[in-house]
Amino acid sequence: MTRKNQKLRHASTSAGEVDKVKASGKRISIPSLKLVVLKPVGYPLRSISDDRPTAITTDNLRLFEAYAKEQWSGFYVKEGDFLFDQFMYPDFAFEVVKVSPRSGGRISSKTKIQLEVSNVSPIVREIPKVKFSDVIGHEKAKSKCKIIQKYLEHPEKFGEWAPKNILFYGPPGTGKTMMAKALASETNVPIFLTRATDLIGLHVGDGARRIHQLFGEARESAPCIIFIDELDAIGLDRRYQSIRGDVSEVVNALLSEMDGLHPNLGIVTIGATNAPELLDPAIRNRFEEEIEFPLPTKEERFQILTLYAKRLPIPVKANLWKLAEETEGFSGRDLKEKVLKNALHMAILKNKKVIDEKILKEALDLRKSN
Repeated sequence: MTRKNQKLRHASTSAGEVDKVKASGKRISIPSLKLVVLKPVGYPLRSISDDRPTAITTDNLRLFEAYAKEQWSGFYVKEGDFLFDQFMYPDFAFEVVKVSPRSGGRISSKTKIQLEVSNVSPIVREIPKVKFSDVIGHEKAKSKCKIIQKYLEHPEKFGEWAPKNILFYGPPGTGKTMMAKALASETNVPIFLTRATDLIGLHVGDGARRIHQLFGEARESAPCIIFIDELDAIGLDRRYQSIRGDVSEVVNALLSEMDGLHPNLGIVTIGATNAPELLDPAIRNRFEEEIEFPLPTKEERFQILTLYAKRLPIPVKANLWKLAEETEGFSGRDLKEKVLKNALHMAILKNKKVIDEKILKEALDLRKSN
């Protein structure tokens, strides 16, 4: 149904009254709706490279109702129809998920309009079960995390010398997120997990609000950890402004929170990036320490393979040291997800009772060919 056909001749009416509209030569009654429930569903078009979920909400439901009536008063709708917000380019769509009466009707000044608030959030709060023993290598990071652990257990002892902002950097899959989760688990505090890309809002002001929301929720849950992955997505050096677009509001909000304009006692912020050299100096200088997460050595690869092989539902009977020698340049995630997992799936398909060297070689060859 187009907006042109959807819009009816508007007349001022009371609740329960009806409009008399001529259609196909007949006079029909169009009831005024008592209730309309709208669900935000997104734009009709988007960039292929943009994989962020659509998240629309409101801080004031009464204000949204007034805003909706301003646009759609006089529109005829029924369940399943779409209403297009002409002020949000290119016409953000709301689905009509409920109307009363159910047969449909006209939106009037007396219609109650409700917004089905989206549950999509860029912030995940959890208490993980990962332990330091699950993280192979990275002794410097573990040492720093043990200092942070002491701080989170007794923040009052550190005063102005608290470890507040730490940067983890290194190739993908080397354990940055796992280390942050292990720290939260060992300390038994919540961790707020988010990607920097998810902190960039759809409209001006969204990004800054999400940053302040993130740190606000953290202050209410302190002691806790904030982990921001893919930090370079918003913290690129100003020389790359044309590449990243205008995310200055997000950066400024993040800087103000990291600077501690609000009391952040018992909160540690850990940023993670694959490319620290691309970070803007203003962001990078806020981190008191940078900890590298390199690719695992041969010995560490052997330990990783041994650790995860024990957890497979099918036993592994193969020379894992030889496999470690053949996987130079692999991250821990590669070894788990792209070698051992593929080997397990192959063994299941072949109805094998063990994972032998032949299956592991097939899985490794498959990984190298991709």
